[in-house]
Amino acid sequence: MIMEQGGGKEDQKRMLNKYALACAVVASMVSIISGYDTGVMSGALIFIKEDIGINDTQQEILAGILNLCALVGSLAAGRTSDYIGRRYTILLASILFMVGSILMGYGPNYAILMLGRCVGGVGVGFALMIAPVYTAEISSASSRGFITSLPELCIGIGILLGYISNYLLGKMSLKLGWRLMLGVAALPSLALALGILAMPESPRWLAMQGRLEDAKKVLLRVSNTAQEGELRFAEIKGVVGVGLDEKTKLSQRGEGVWKELLVSPTPEVRWALIAAVGIHFFEHATGIEAVMLYSPRIFKKAGVTSKDKLLLATVGIGLTKIVFLVIALFLLDKVGRRRLLQVSTGGMICGLALLAFSLTMVDHSTENLLWALSLSIAATYAYVAFFNIGLGPVTWVYASEIFPLKLRAQGVSIGVAVNRTMNAAVSMSFISIYKAITIGGSFFMFAAISILAWVFFYLFLPETKGVPLEEMEMIFRKKATGKNVAMETYPRQQA
Repeated sequence: MIMEQGGGKEDQKRMLNKYALACAVVASMVSIISGYDTGVMSGALIFIKEDIGINDTQQEILAGILNLCALVGSLAAGRTSDYIGRRYTILLASILFMVGSILMGYGPNYAILMLGRCVGGVGVGFALMIAPVYTAEISSASSRGFITSLPELCIGIGILLGYISNYLLGKMSLKLGWRLMLGVAALPSLALALGILAMPESPRWLAMQGRLEDAKKVLLRVSNTAQEGELRFAEIKGVVGVGLDEKTKLSQRGEGVWKELLVSPTPEVRWALIAAVGIHFFEHATGIEAVMLYSPRIFKKAGVTSKDKLLLATVGIGLTKIVFLVIALFLLDKVGRRRLLQVSTGGMICGLALLAFSLTMVDHSTENLLWALSLSIAATYAYVAFFNIGLGPVTWVYASEIFPLKLRAQGVSIGVAVNRTMNAAVSMSFISIYKAITIGGSFFMFAAISILAWVFFYLFLPETKGVPLEEMEMIFRKKATGKNVAMETYPRQQA
């Protein structure tokens, strides 16, 4: 057992499996396309409004409809991935992205733009659900935090590429520039659709289908030693069972899963569901989408007037996001999920409060306040930095690792559905909210929600660093029942 355990000294020294890392990188490419769509729309909206004359309400709907469609996609993705496998679900996501990008790039009118945005949104839902699940299921306990946070890093890379695309293509003619911004994502979507076919299927999904020999072959490739692969294989067999009858196999492909998740869950499953729903809720309820999508408006309100400078300032947000996501990659398996969440949320509270204060000062002043402008930009970057060193990546790592194998895909899909709902709620209402309570007041609101998030994480989220997926239920059983679980049953935590 110790071979795969994240707490042992030998395990800490073991190098990351290169094949597992390569698989995770390819799977995470779908997240780059998803992130690009978010980043590019923040700048494209400026040009779309000017070209086809849409109002603020239409902008909010165009920005947020993707997340409502992603909600549908994420709920469908759980069942789909249990039927056709994790790999082909990623393929389906890339095809949806490609179709959506072509429609938006064509974009002769608002209706076609909305259609393309909706198709792409369903693809986003599939991508956000499947990439963390796949990467979690191929990684070992000692490197799961690093590998499973790659999709979030790729979202950050995609957002940065979207911002850069805005800045460069914004210099082209009005009718061509924004259409290229939106349509160019079709190319990497096609490349991903072809590349994904070279990847192996998730060994845990294979085992769930009774394809134990295929699962073992994949595990031996994604493990550093044959002994480690055998141990991981034994653990998975112990969870899925050997010699499953047809009724059980059908159940593990989805039938009965919703009942076990929502109608009559065990105490540990109920606690895991509360944790997953809560962390996904607070990821967007704390305002990150308002900053990422409407940063040009925020900086304009603070005093930046040039269109070029507005777009350049958003590039800085993208760079900040990438830098701190990379730092988070190396902290998740060392510092742990829980501690990173607490530090991250504390920093977000401070950043949001300073941003709210500086924007309020600008609102109440008749002069240009250079110090308030500088503080607004610095506070925005600080907020993005703290979000991406903790809450951003931890949300996807944590929610993808805490459910039992049979419930994982659809449990994660529920969390992603909540995530997309909150994303849509913020992106489709932010302009209306700040018009009602001022832009400074809206960020004071996000700061207050962040305080609630810190309390929730402290009370409801146990540490999962180094715990094998097959032993995760024990952690939540102890949390839910208050009863001690013998540490020898999962010595990785003890070590």
